[in-house]
Amino acid sequence: MNHKIKKWQLTVGLEVHIQLSTKTKMFCPCPSKYGATPNTLICPICLGLPGALPSINREAINMAIRLGHALNFKINKKTEFSRKNYYYPDLPKGYQISQFDKPICLEGFIEFEKNNEKKMIGITRAHLEEDSGKLIHHSNNHSFVDLNRAGSPLIEIVSEPEIHSSEDARLYLEKLKQTIEYINISDCDMEKGNLRVDINVSVNKKGDNSLGTRREIKNLNSFKAVQKAINFEYTEQIKIIENGKKVIQSTLTWDEKNNKTKILRKKEDAHDYRYFPEPDLPPLLISDEQIESAKVNLAELPNDKKIRFKKEYSLKNQDINILISNLDLANYFEKLTSKTNLPQITANWILVEILHYLNSNNIKINQFPIEIDKMAELIKLFDNKELTNLNAKKLFNIMMKSKEKPSDLIKKYNLKTIKDDDLLETAIQDIFKKNPTEFKRLKNGDHKLIGFFMGQAMRTLKGKADPKSIQEIINKLIG
Repeated sequence: MNHKIKKWQLTVGLEVHIQLSTKTKMFCPCPSKYGATPNTLICPICLGLPGALPSINREAINMAIRLGHALNFKINKKTEFSRKNYYYPDLPKGYQISQFDKPICLEGFIEFEKNNEKKMIGITRAHLEEDSGKLIHHSNNHSFVDLNRAGSPLIEIVSEPEIHSSEDARLYLEKLKQTIEYINISDCDMEKGNLRVDINVSVNKKGDNSLGTRREIKNLNSFKAVQKAINFEYTEQIKIIENGKKVIQSTLTWDEKNNKTKILRKKEDAHDYRYFPEPDLPPLLISDEQIESAKVNLAELPNDKKIRFKKEYSLKNQDINILISNLDLANYFEKLTSKTNLPQITANWILVEILHYLNSNNIKINQFPIEIDKMAELIKLFDNKELTNLNAKKLFNIMMKSKEKPSDLIKKYNLKTIKDDDLLETAIQDIFKKNPTEFKRLKNGDHKLIGFFMGQAMRTLKGKADPKSIQEIINKLIG
């Protein structure tokens, strides 16, 4: 199969649904929040009861305009809503209010880095719509409907079919998620369903200008699952064609347990939804002032932050990429650096020790247990050589469970670096006497044994001596 794959090109389009962090729903005053008792955040409007009329959430409009600026869109100053008609148990109205031919954002693009090169993917459109409710399936073949989410504001972002690998799809999604978090319109929490991904996959012979028949995989719940599903569907569609059959346009789901796609139904096209203008909502007119105000007040975007971090802090590019990958992490770095005035050393501590702790405990930076002032004190003590690298890490672990100041803990646990050269020299000479054979070989030019004696010295001195000082004294004593 591998040699056959080389003849085929993969093409992927992504449809990403983002639940906006507004206080209320898209077309009614019900609160829009996660985790409430089922069917308590509902009203006649989001239930579609007779006589209930929707009104547009202005906060959602402003968020969409901010997204338009962040993703290089043309913002449509005259936009309107439509009814998308379909029946599903968690859609109480029997239709969804969405945008069809006049979306709020058109023709944007997103840039990301791959192998130190910039790649650009076009974005066809971003449009506002309301969410459906949620079906809760039970093992006894019963399903329950929770309509709390029905009517919550969504923005759907539709890429151009310009992605040709699962890795590029992941990089696109990571940059999109990062940008959305930076402009503060959604937390993009996939576990809560605040970011959902549908993928359209097709294959065609390399050199063929027409795209193959696409199959859509719905509601992927992680970027890892997106990559797996794309890779599976790529080989599956090639297999179908190579076996003399046709790929049929379909809607599929991803079977996480068996790592394969499963067909749900034949794919609908736009005409199947019988779109028509929403009769209860007038066209939405967006002023130049509203568009300009959103642009002026737009938060610093990831690419701008990267340029500034390079200029202000002179960090390595790979360090900057990790620090700015999460806005809270970037803000923590800046706050900590303002207290240490040691950008690169502060970055090193965050990227190695702090991130290791966060990942091991599956927590976020705002849950990190060491107070920022105490973390800054630890970094400064280390930079002033009051602590060796070994004992700085010991102190870091002690501070996880202690509220005492680092300077007090150094005294309490006797961790301060030994700076007395005479004391160090006496200790090293004593080690030479205890290891005469190794010392003789070292004197005769076997310099690999320097590492042996440094290890012995660090053990004897309980990690309280600077390794550089130990090496200098060893070199002095052996001439």
